[in-house]
Formats: sequence, structure tokens, C-alpha cells
Amino acid sequence: MPSATDIFQTLALIGNDRDTRVVESMQILATHLHSRGCRVMVDAGCCVDFGELAVERHPENQLAYLADLLVAIGGDGTMLHAARLASPRTTPVVGVNRGRLGFLADIGIAEMRERLDEVLAGRHVRDRRAMLQATLLPPGAIAPLPADPNLPSRSGHALNDVVLQKWQTGRMLDFETWIDGRYVNTHGGDGIVVATATGSTAYALSCGGPILYPELDAMVLAPICPHTLSDRPIVVRGTSTVELRLLPRADTQAQVLCDGCSLGELAPGGRLVIQPAPEHVILLHPADHDYYRILRSKLRWGRGDRAAEQFSD
Repeated sequence: MPSATDIFQTLALIGNDRDTRVVESMQILATHLHSRGCRVMVDAGCCVDFGELAVERHPENQLAYLADLLVAIGGDGTMLHAARLASPRTTPVVGVNRGRLGFLADIGIAEMRERLDEVLAGRHVRDRRAMLQATLLPPGAIAPLPADPNLPSRSGHALNDVVLQKWQTGRMLDFETWIDGRYVNTHGGDGIVVATATGSTAYALSCGGPILYPELDAMVLAPICPHTLSDRPIVVRGTSTVELRLLPRADTQAQVLCDGCSLGELAPGGRLVIQPAPEHVILLHPADHDYYRILRSKLRWGRGDRAAEQFSD
């Protein structure tokens, strides 16, 4: 439900300025928002021409601190990028879908002005999404505490997933999974996806993982091309600490990705620690938001021959 504090006067538009469809949408929305008396901001490096409109340009990493609302225009990749910008300040994010198979940006292009007007009027649904914190630890390092603000090595955040995958080699990886300090399994394969409920419809889904309702406090561990057919995806508590230990093997090279962005290489003997992040993301949806309707639309559920016969009557 909307909050009494949801007053949006300053909005930042985020999108790929190399996509002509996104550029057109940004120009339309900027004009519309100005007509509503809103301040409009974009990244200082944005190449979109807004003509005579007074569109402010600021460093991208400052937009969430200056704006009341981030409007992401594009696909889920743009939404993930906006979420990373927004999470330090918990600035709400609303998505206009100009991508393809998008689960996060749920406002259609044909209705973007009307839907955004509804958001500005307070008619929207607030959706709190958990994030993951991934930390790369070299061999011999001590795992950080969940609330430790001074992590001893490289760390990153993800709204969808953290992925350990083989890198620049055709050989599979050998690694162990530990959950909350307890040994779970030794894997052989191309890697593993650790996903939030939000990310269960992304890479983890293509690895055979289940679809989790976004409000579930859970994580999915989905092996990538496992060498053993019994190595199946599992679901664990969202408060769990997952540790992946890369075992020495000839020509082992492994890379870690957070929402598709490289965090770095995991060395043999090193560990990847994945925990709930202290930050979270607030997504805003239209008031009639229906997650199951999105699943039906994106995954083409209910469109088989029998469904067609049922609805033709």
C-alpha cells in the first residue's frame, strides 16, 4: 500500500541512451512530468536531447540521493541497474518496460503516462525486495560477520542473483557448498546460481530452479549443468549464509557475477560468502499489480490448445 511519505516531486529517468525506443520514451516522460510540475533529472553522461526542457544532469551515483523516485525505462537489466543505484538510500524504483521478457518493469509503454500519474497520486503498491551481499575471500581469510561494515575483501550486491561460473576454460569446476556453517554437498559442473526470490525467474529458472513468490524470505541454490543428475536445486531460508569453496583442479578458473556484473575471480582454495544484504530495494507497482498475471504473460501460461478451446466459448 502507498505510504504517507510517498511524495514524489523530483524524478530521475534512467535508461539506455543508445536504444532509440528508450530515448523516445525518456523524452515523452520528461515532457509529461514537466507538465505536472515535477523536477526531472538524468545521468550527467546521458546523451538524450531534451530540447528546451529544464532537465537537470547529475552524476549517476548521486541520483538516488537527489531524487524522490527513480524511473527505469527498459528491461530487467535497466531495473537491476536502477536498483543498485537506489538501494543505499532505499529510493523507490518504478519500471517502464521497453525490454523483452521482463518481470520487474511492469508498466507498459502505451500506458506509461497514465500509470506514472497514478504513482504520483499515491495509487500504487510498495514492494520490498531483499538483496544479497557477496564477498570474495582469498585462501585463509576469515569470513566476515553479517553486520561487519569493513569487509576484508571484494564485495558486491545483487537483487537477482550471485553466480559462480567457470571462466575461460572448458573444464568443469569442483566446489563445496556450506550453509550456516554446515557442509551440504560437493559439486562438479559449470557453477551455481544463488538467487533471491526476485531472481528465481531469471538465471536460476533456466537451471531448473523453482519460481518463488517475491515476498518469500528464501534463496534458491541452482547448479549450472551439474555433472551428477541428482544434484538438484534447493531452497533455503533467506537469512542463511551460503559459502562456496572452490576446490583445486587443473586449469580451474572461476568468475563471480552479481546481477550479471563481474565481481572478480575466485581462486582455488578461496571462498565466496553470500549473505542477506543490509540494504533492500523498494519497487512501486500499479495499484492493480498482479504477480500471477505477469507470470501468465511472460511465460505464456494458459495458452495451450485446451485453454484456447475454453476461452473460445
